[in-house]
Amino acid sequence: MKQLFSPRADSRLRGVLIIGAAALVLLATAAFAWSRSGGAWNLGEPAAQPIPFSHAIHAGQIGLDCRYCHATVEDAAGAGMPTAETCLGCHSQVWNVGAQFAPLETALRLGTPVTWSSVHRLPEHVRFNHAAHIGAGVTCATCHGAVQEMPRTVKAETLSMGWCLDCHRDAPAARPVQHHGTEISELTNCSTCHR
Repeated sequence: MKQLFSPRADSRLRGVLIIGAAALVLLATAAFAWSRSGGAWNLGEPAAQPIPFSHAIHAGQIGLDCRYCHATVEDAAGAGMPTAETCLGCHSQVWNVGAQFAPLETALRLGTPVTWSSVHRLPEHVRFNHAAHIGAGVTCATCHGAVQEMPRTVKAETLSMGWCLDCHRDAPAARPVQHHGTEISELTNCSTCHR
């Protein structure tokens, strides 16, 4: 039987396959590296807010405690976002610039919440309890960074599973649990954070 492809064509095909495989490995490595970079987690990117709000002014210059606006942080899973009443309690007295505060006045008039954009939203399958972390002595800055210096709130940490586990591994466990015959910290048990 006569050969369909010349030895030179066979060599070219092998070369193309080797280069293709190397390109695939390189692409997979680059994708893996990018997925662990700050860009993939929106680090340093402010979210658009309905009202230009500066933590640098409120928490930094004025010195408001985080709990003034995030009132449920010590008692609930969610930290709570400031209501229109909270904001206008001060801003109806000082520095009330009508156009900027229109979303607050509308929310108050309609009895609806202010639609703040979350900078630190976690996936739906993740359980997180602010009260438990505050009760364990974790400060706001541990996860949220130096918010009091941020003119626009940005994500300072990835809040990835690996990042959280690094902290959970170092924390003293309340009690160990058995997982398939192995004793592990309750804080690193999957069901502690995952639904």
